[in-house]
Amino acid sequence: MSRVGKKIIDIPAGVEIKIDGHTVTVKGPKGELTRTFNEDMTFNLEENTLEVVRPSESKAHKTIHGTTRALLANMVEGVAKGFEKKLELIGVGYRAQMQGKNLILNVGYSHPVEIVAEDGITLSVEKNTSVKVEGISKERVGAIASTIRATRPPEPYKGKGIRYEGEYVRRKEGKTGK
Repeated sequence: MSRVGKKIIDIPAGVEIKIDGHTVTVKGPKGELTRTFNEDMTFNLEENTLEVVRPSESKAHKTIHGTTRALLANMVEGVAKGFEKKLELIGVGYRAQMQGKNLILNVGYSHPVEIVAEDGITLSVEKNTSVKVEGISKERVGAIASTIRATRPPEPYKGKGIRYEGEYVRRKEGKTGK
């Protein structure tokens, strides 16, 4: 029994949902998202709530039930509030700057690394060492943040690199082994 799938999605004020067969369009103050879901899942749309219903108790339907509900809930939250991820640059000389809509990273390579902003994703530099990724799609925000982090992941000896805000990097002891 999927506990996530059984939860009912509350629709905030200003968010409009259209269901066309298996394609769901969610429109809100921040933008519009469309996604096509598994043809077996059905949706019950009432006044301010949305429920995902599975047709049977088979394992295949149980596995997709919670995923469908979570994706829908993220769409509703994204168009209402939006999502953001913050990254920190740690290291001597590591810095970030904006050039138009693109992000330029100086992270110890012989050349600056340029990250191109997608449509619907906003990149911003708060300080020289702090980058914020914002957007309405949780999937795309996470993917762009992951791409930025992958340019120079934190290393375990000194902790230098790009990390998510609040991420703990496990440190190793060096050769000296004091």
